[in-house]
Order: sequence, then C-alpha cells, then structure tokens
Amino acid sequence: MQHPMPRVVPRPDLVRRVPQGFGWIDHRLRRDGFLAELTLEDLALYVFLVLAAGPDGVSWYRKETISAALALSWEQFEQARERLLDRELIAF
Repeated sequence: MQHPMPRVVPRPDLVRRVPQGFGWIDHRLRRDGFLAELTLEDLALYVFLVLAAGPDGVSWYRKETISAALALSWEQFEQARERLLDRELIAF
C-alpha cells in the first residue's frame, strides 16, 4: 500500500488562527452548490449576518443598517433575504 505524499503548508506563517469574535461560514455554501446560485447581494448579506452574529448565531442589526452598510437598495436587500430564507441558510 502506497502512502500519499505528505501535505506541506506553503506558508506556515500565514496559517489562520481562530481569533476571539470569530464568525464561521457554513461549508454548505460550497458543498451544496449555493455559491453557483446565489447572487453577490445574497452572499454579501449572508457574510454580514455571519460576522454580525453573537454566540447564539443571531444578528440584531436593523434591516436599514444592514442595507446601508452593504449599499443595497431596499428591494435588493429583500430579494437577497428571501433567497437566503428559501435555501434555509438564514432564519429571519
């Protein structure tokens, strides 16, 4: 039985460490094909909500604040929110 080649990290000095206040992004975005079907607005909203979430996974930012931070119109925000809800990537 042949052993696979050992994996070598090309830049060990750049290996990420989990900082305090870390927000994680669900692997389903890649694994389940969501990256190919979500719009940039959808992804921006998802990332914002992940980064703004507390330890319980909930973000308490107002819709107006999120829209302004992402430079989304009200319609763009609502459409992105609906697409994320439909795919069960967020609860709102």
